[in-house]
Formats: sequence, structure tokens, C-alpha cells
Amino acid sequence: MSEGITLPADQLTALAAGIFEKAGMSPNHARTVAEVLVWADLRGAASHGVQRIGRYLEIIDAGEMNVRPDIRIEKDLPGAVLIEGDRGPGQVTMTLAAKEAARKAKTGGIGLAVVRHTTHTGALGYYTRLAALDGVIALAGSASWPNMAYHGTAEVGIATNPFSIAAPRGNAEPIVLDMATGVVALGKIVHAARTGKSIPDTWALDENGKPTTDPKRAALPLALGGPKGAGLSLMIEFIASLLVGNPILVDTLEGKPNAKAHRQNAFLIAINVASFGVPADFIASLERTVADLKALPRQDGFDEILMPGERGARELDARKRTGITIPAATWKEVSAVAARFGVPLP
Repeated sequence: MSEGITLPADQLTALAAGIFEKAGMSPNHARTVAEVLVWADLRGAASHGVQRIGRYLEIIDAGEMNVRPDIRIEKDLPGAVLIEGDRGPGQVTMTLAAKEAARKAKTGGIGLAVVRHTTHTGALGYYTRLAALDGVIALAGSASWPNMAYHGTAEVGIATNPFSIAAPRGNAEPIVLDMATGVVALGKIVHAARTGKSIPDTWALDENGKPTTDPKRAALPLALGGPKGAGLSLMIEFIASLLVGNPILVDTLEGKPNAKAHRQNAFLIAINVASFGVPADFIASLERTVADLKALPRQDGFDEILMPGERGARELDARKRTGITIPAATWKEVSAVAARFGVPLP
């Protein structure tokens, strides 16, 4: 068990869905949450995979995630929708956002979906990819409570807000950029602490403001590129939260009641390629660009030039064949949750 356990994706999805359904979610919602988590594990992004199950149950128990939400389109504008998440699972609200933004883009060239009052959205690349499969370019961001230093500050003030862009590629897998505005996603630090691994000393500072390699002492995660990542994170908060009247950062920084309760906002923008030109021409130019970049001379130490998301897509293909290895610490926690709800293990 020290090496963990390896399971096929469908078994892991069924297990996760079973847990969430027993926790009170509808079968459809439970399945959606499980599929997004397992998709992250398939791509090697364990920080956004089934290791989140325990945390999700904590915020369900605390009443901060609503397992029976009234998710609805509160405003339906010519080129945009406002989705009220009612504190429901972020995977459900963001899947709806991807579909609605793409729908608006198909008629108006561009579409925006803003999600208010949701919870942890999971891997944003799942939703931009979903939209890109429908023939649109998709951009998404999600906003959360402070867990990262704003450039130059000695305390947390902004969040490691993720950002994703996906470009359609015809019948091939979309190119998907999925990144945190921190040096790494906070979940990677949590994963390192869970699995007993050290972290690079460029990821975070300890409680004394010193670089640390101990994930358990990582008190102050750092922004990617200093002021650049910090600025991008802040702008995501402006778009996702302030636009819909649900500020997160300022409420937390000013100590408003319940400000530290788990909550997120998000947005997804879709641009219809067919509204601006011939999709086949776009794809052909994209493929030429990729081929030309890959053909450039490589720096020492690089065996190949990779496109955004390419490594994860390859990992997904491999893990679909060989299964997903869950670290022992994560499997112990998932097993305990399953036992709590009487969900049989595979």
C-alpha cells in the first residue's frame, strides 16, 4: 500500500460519483464532479484530482457547498449569461458555463458566461477544452479567497486564481493552456505535503518570510512572474467577482462576516471561429504554427518542443490504458470517506 493503488478511470469515476451521491448530490451532479476530478488525474494533475474528495466533503459538512443547488441562468443577455451557482459544485456550474458561452458565440460571434456563488471549480482546462470541442476559442478564469502574496506584500492578499485558454483543432485534441497565477497551483503544495515530498524553494515562503522546501511550512505561496502573475490574479477577481457584485478578496481582507467561507466566482468567454473566417483555414494555420515551432532548433536539455497541454494529453492517453495510480495517503483518505457512506471500494 506504500506505493498506492492503480485503478482504471471508469472504476475511479464510479467510486467518486458514488461517494458524492451518498453525500447528497443528484446522480447527474455527482457524475459530473467525479468526471472532472478523474480527468485531472488522467492528465497527471493530481492536485485537482480525487485527492479533493476529502476537502469537498469538509465543505459539504460545513454547509459551504450546497449538494442540492438551484443552479439557474439569472440573466440571459444577447451575448452573455449570468449563472447563479447557489453554492453548488463548481464542476456543474462551469460545465453549464462552457455550453452557454459556446451557444452565445454561435449566434453572436462571441459569448460570455459569468458564474456567481459557486465552489471549487476544479481543473479549468476541462471546461475550455469542452467549449473548444464545439469549435470555439475559449478563455476562462476563476476567483477565490486570498491564499497568495500580492507582489511586495508580506501577507496573503490575492488568490492563485487559475486561467485557461483552449483552441479548437478540428478532429484533433484542442490545444489547452491551463495555469495558476501562482508559481504553482496551491493544490500542488497540498499534494506534496500529503505525499511527503519536498517542493522547490521558489514556490512559497515560510511563516518567517523565508524560502522553504517543506510544503507543510509553505505559508505564503508566490505569484508567477512576480507582479505579472499577481496582476493577472487581481484582474480575474475584477472580472469574475466584482462584475457580478460578489467580491471575495475585499470582503476577506476587511474581515467581513463569513468571508472565509469557501466560495468562488468564475467566467468563460467563447469566440466562434466560424464567425470570423473559415474554420478549416484557422486550423490549417494553427497546425503550420505548431509544426514550425516544433521544427525550431532546441536548447540544450530539450528533447522536444511541446505545445500547451500536450504532455497532459499524452499522459491521459497512457493512463487510459494503464490506469491511474493513487498515492497511498490519498487512497487512505478516499477509502475512509467511502466507508463513511457505505460505498464499496473497487
